[in-house]
Amino acid sequence: MEETEKIQRPPNQEFDYLKIGKIFLSRWYWIAACVIICYVIASVYLWYTPKTYATQATMKLEEKKSEISDLLGALNSSEKNQSTVQSETFILQSRSLILSAFKDLDYPISFYIEGRVRVSPKDLYPQRPIDIKVVGLDSQNYYRDFIALTPINARSFYLTYKVNGLDVKKTFLYNNPINIGSTTFIINNANGPNRGPVYLFRFNNLDNFVNRIRGGLSISEVTKNSNIISLRETDANPQFAADALNALMNEYELYNRIQKQQSASQIISFIDTQLDTIAAKVKQSEIAIEDYKKNSKLMDVSSATQIQITKAAELEAQRNLLKIQLKSIDDFKQEVVKSKESVSLNFNFDNDQAQTTMITRFNTLLANKYALLKEFTSNAPQIQEIDRQIAREKNYILDNIVQLQQHIVQKIADIENQLSQVNQRLAYLPVAERELVSLNRDFDINEKVYTFLSEKKLDAQISRSAIAPGAVIVEQAQANFNPVSPDENSIRRTAIILGFIIGLGTIILTRALNPYIYDKETIESLTTIPIIGVIRKFPHKMDENSNDILVLSQPKSIFAESVRSVRTNLNFLASEKESKVICITSEVAGEGKSFVAINLSSTLSLIDKKIILIAADLRRSRLHKTFHVPNDKGLSNFLAHQASMDDIILHTNQDNFDFIPSGPIPPNPSELLHTDRMKLLIDTLRLKYDIIMIDTAPIGLVSDSIPLIRMSDINVFVIRAGKSKTHSAGIPQRIDQEYHLNNSVIILNAFEENLLHSRYYTSKFAGENYGSRYYYYSDYVGYESSGYYIDSDKKNWWNFRRWFK
Repeated sequence: MEETEKIQRPPNQEFDYLKIGKIFLSRWYWIAACVIICYVIASVYLWYTPKTYATQATMKLEEKKSEISDLLGALNSSEKNQSTVQSETFILQSRSLILSAFKDLDYPISFYIEGRVRVSPKDLYPQRPIDIKVVGLDSQNYYRDFIALTPINARSFYLTYKVNGLDVKKTFLYNNPINIGSTTFIINNANGPNRGPVYLFRFNNLDNFVNRIRGGLSISEVTKNSNIISLRETDANPQFAADALNALMNEYELYNRIQKQQSASQIISFIDTQLDTIAAKVKQSEIAIEDYKKNSKLMDVSSATQIQITKAAELEAQRNLLKIQLKSIDDFKQEVVKSKESVSLNFNFDNDQAQTTMITRFNTLLANKYALLKEFTSNAPQIQEIDRQIAREKNYILDNIVQLQQHIVQKIADIENQLSQVNQRLAYLPVAERELVSLNRDFDINEKVYTFLSEKKLDAQISRSAIAPGAVIVEQAQANFNPVSPDENSIRRTAIILGFIIGLGTIILTRALNPYIYDKETIESLTTIPIIGVIRKFPHKMDENSNDILVLSQPKSIFAESVRSVRTNLNFLASEKESKVICITSEVAGEGKSFVAINLSSTLSLIDKKIILIAADLRRSRLHKTFHVPNDKGLSNFLAHQASMDDIILHTNQDNFDFIPSGPIPPNPSELLHTDRMKLLIDTLRLKYDIIMIDTAPIGLVSDSIPLIRMSDINVFVIRAGKSKTHSAGIPQRIDQEYHLNNSVIILNAFEENLLHSRYYTSKFAGENYGSRYYYYSDYVGYESSGYYIDSDKKNWWNFRRWFK
């Protein structure tokens, strides 16, 4: 039992890293082809894909301050309002600002040149190759599609355009009005070219250009929490991207300056109103004090009383300033409710940046609405949508204003509470002194407020006369002619890597989908039946019937040596038998069992072994054609009692080598092979021959060979490289188990090195666990040029086929 376990154990297979490298190198041209194909596809993609360019600029946002905020700084000097990057980004991306910037470009007509290979025409901005003068154009209903101009001569040209989806081609004269739909224009020709490229042009749609600029615009902080922003514009035309970005920044500076001037003017107007009221009160207080002093003959008050008067004056001043703030808030609220073209934030919101952002968005939405009203009616969906956005922002602002008003009212109440306590102390003064204190207090309060307002008015006037924008362009945009998309280097690099991966994947997939056996390692991994040899593929083209015994025609070839190696191992099988019966079969036809039988029989006869070859495939034998003999009498006649044994044995031209043809095809071949006459034939031939070689029918197709297998001493199962499928390697082992045999061996036929489909394991026969059923054999790989073999197909260095195995 222990010996049986040793015999049945398969050889150890070790992972061969060098072989894996050889497998991939064997199809290096697959990988190279995939890399080249991917590279060509990438180049075509880069050629047809429009390039995108990017340009950058930098702006510094100055701190935004309101003069009313400075006015109220007497209450809280730390309350300041600084615009955020978010609010300024909203303004820079607003439709009204972009529309104004595009108008600054003065580019009402876009020009293109028709591409010969690329599908999309090339934008020629800022060039204007055609002098076009617009005579009449309806901003709502004008021709928006491409118009192609083809010069004919110095006086005329063709225009090609679409009408209702159909191409229209007409001839026109230079310097004459042209009507296309509701659009009228004149094409001037100063130089009068007779021929030239086909130019395309179209009248620009403002909405399309606004979306073009807005779609490519991105804004970000240079560093976090800084007031320096980076603006980036991407476009298919690098010059347009730079000009559009510069125009946008210039327009933003102008917008910011106008907003500051408007704010300063409103501040001056507000202060003037307050000064008129306060001036009258100061004059009245001054007259009242003078009259009271004359009548009461009271010149001054005590120092203690003066302290209380000063404190009361300060509280009164704070209350009056809060009331001014409250009034300005009411004015602002009314301005928001009326929803004019814009609203101004002229007071402090306790550093509420959220409120500042809301007001900025509100002003931008108002500007966008009035810009849209120039193109759409008030009932248009675009206007209705922006009205809903304005209403939503207005509600947010009004809610915030209500909260601020409540906060100021509460502050006024607190001051009045403190003021009442001071007034109670002053009530204990003598009547004459108390009345003078009251008059002085009113005068001081009004005088302080008047002085403060006068100073702020002067500051506002100075500021308005020397106003500076709230943003500074640090770096202008410059046209960058290096495309950012598609990234040529990255795409080409990716194509090469992808081609390499696809090439490797193709090799792996081809191996994975391969159902055939190509080498001995595959057989050794699938079965424990030993291999007694590998017969190399015959180097020449063979005829259909193998009319030559090839081992004799090329005795010094690798093929002949591989057959002799199998012969040597066969001699060690069933060595105790004086006469051996060798049955040769395979799974299906075409795997070379007859070819192996003929050449093995021939080599065995050369070592003084008396051989007889029996064509036992009674259905489809062709052995008689190899020996150029008729097949009218043979094994089938003998089994059917139609001929004697001597009648069917034929002698060949080779000594010690006889042959029995199959004979005519019988109606019952399987039954004939099961008869006792077949056993009688074998027993009789044992007495005359050293080896009886039987060529049987394929065991995978018919059962004719089963009785012959059971009576044979050695059963040889032929597997053909590249022809036999992997499941065929398990057939001899199943036969051994089913019929309790232990005499099956395998021959790998027609082997030639094919690294692509070779197994990446190497068999190792070592140790005491490997029994005597394993035999030494070689596949002769790498020995072709050793000098021991003579083949007519020597592979010279210029024979590149040797690289493709």
